[in-house]
Amino acid sequence: MANLPPWLTLDPQLQAWLMEDIGRGDRTTQALWPTEADAWGQAELRLKQSGVLAGLPLFQRIFYLLSPDIEVQPLVEDGEVCPSGTVVAQLKGPMSALLMGERVALNLIMPLSGIATLTRTYTDQIADLPTQLVDTRKTTPGLRILEKYATQVGGAINHRMGLDDAVMIKDNHIVAAGGIGEAVRCVRQQIPFPLAIEVETETLEQVQQALNHPIDIIMLDNMAVEQMQAAVKLIRSSRPVLKIEASGNINLQTLRVVAETGVDYISTSAPITQARWLDFSLKLLDGSL
Repeated sequence: MANLPPWLTLDPQLQAWLMEDIGRGDRTTQALWPTEADAWGQAELRLKQSGVLAGLPLFQRIFYLLSPDIEVQPLVEDGEVCPSGTVVAQLKGPMSALLMGERVALNLIMPLSGIATLTRTYTDQIADLPTQLVDTRKTTPGLRILEKYATQVGGAINHRMGLDDAVMIKDNHIVAAGGIGEAVRCVRQQIPFPLAIEVETETLEQVQQALNHPIDIIMLDNMAVEQMQAAVKLIRSSRPVLKIEASGNINLQTLRVVAETGVDYISTSAPITQARWLDFSLKLLDGSL
């Protein structure tokens, strides 16, 4: 189940995006319909290509922030696979708010649906295996919460939201600390309970070193499949409950073979960084004026 943060958290950002677009006012709309002469209209949100819907609650909220009088009636839910031509929602309310909110609302639902659609393509590849697809912190600044929401809608699970969510000892940390053991010891003394510790490894030797210390997750980074298989066997025989994550050079061609090595998680930025916007249109219906 994908969940957005409360509106208390999201509204300031949504309002900022509206202010960026509207500026000192919508010259066109306000000239046609001054506030005292505002007309009411009806519109449809229609999908122009098949895909997975994500971001409809945000679409609704944009119009609510502009005018509580706007009614947005969803006809499908986030996570549904919709064919091209699907009417996703119907809207009615003040014409000025419908037109002023159109661009920002579309600019949210289009990329998020694109992310959810590509994520679903990835998760479908390994749906019959126990391995879970995980996103990364390679996100657009300011959009992390929403982009990670979209990967959840597509069937992935979220990796850490930020640096404060968990400890990940990466290659540069290991070099700076003087080794895996020293890095783990130093971190273990400093972090609050119960933060998890994950160690990134690139060789079987590093995997063995990591197994000698109190950690929770081992990442196998940029390993060849044969090397990954050996690493999984080593970890399972030594510490069966330790979680294993694979990362690096993951794409639709390599995803399944990596999952078949027996890792618990596969992390990749591709569903976010390589997603294309899903095309929608918001059209006023005849007779709106």
